Amino acid sequence: MTAGAVPPAPLDTPSTPLNTLSVGTGGPRVAFLHGLFGQGRNWTQIAKALAGPDGTGARSTLVDLPDHGRSPWSTEFSFTAYADAVAATLRAVDPEARWMVVGHSLGGKTAMLLALQHPELVARLVVVDIAPKSYGSLDRFSGYIAEMERLPLGSLATRADAEARFDEPNPGVKAFLLQNLRRDGDAWRWQANLDLFSADAAKGTGSRIADWPSTAGELAPYEGPVLWVAGSESAYVADEDLPAMQALFPKVRSLTVKGASHWVHTDAPDVVVEALRRFVRPLADQS
Repeated sequence: MTAGAVPPAPLDTPSTPLNTLSVGTGGPRVAFLHGLFGQGRNWTQIAKALAGPDGTGARSTLVDLPDHGRSPWSTEFSFTAYADAVAATLRAVDPEARWMVVGHSLGGKTAMLLALQHPELVARLVVVDIAPKSYGSLDRFSGYIAEMERLPLGSLATRADAEARFDEPNPGVKAFLLQNLRRDGDAWRWQANLDLFSADAAKGTGSRIADWPSTAGELAPYEGPVLWVAGSESAYVADEDLPAMQALFPKVRSLTVKGASHWVHTDAPDVVVEALRRFVRPLADQS
């Protein structure tokens, strides 16, 4: 185990609830699922905008996925287990609700599996900059993981010390990764399950996180409305991904956000908020 890594209680899917943050006081139920090394609170500003000034535009639940934030850790990575854990958590929040589920990247794959495995829970689905396919490996994240492992947790004095020692030239990426660093008394630890992610990245093309589970093709297509959001400057979604998406989600429609990278909701929050408002409106009309 990485020095300083003190895991939370183990994940006992599906009975162990995930950590959540609530935003809004009324309106349709919306769940937000973050990407790798993210946390539910990364969606706070989007959720607040969706709730509106009086808080009644939507009731959002911002979920820390397993192995992230304050949620339990897994011993093995599984998209199926992630989706089941989210399903159990949403049922615990509101047993009667059907949700609009919004997922980005890793959270997008989890959201797709959630809709396929638990269609009765999902009224509408929003998938942000990810496709139902294998991405080969976690090469895109290997450098980040290695730098996180190099950080000498046992000798850190302050968070400023950690920031100075963390070798990442992009300030946004550095802040995003270092949000996972937590201080408990005099000790520092990673909140994310870094050992699990590192082991998965070391598998190369055998990575489960980069993959898409073959069992998804054995499930019935999800028949609800789906909005598929992509960044025009991102390489995660390509034109040739559309047939696979349509096979699983026949009612999918696409939105490409001009000038946005993989982190579409960070690059173009106003565009994403407006798209979500329009997409959730039919649920608001029914309530």
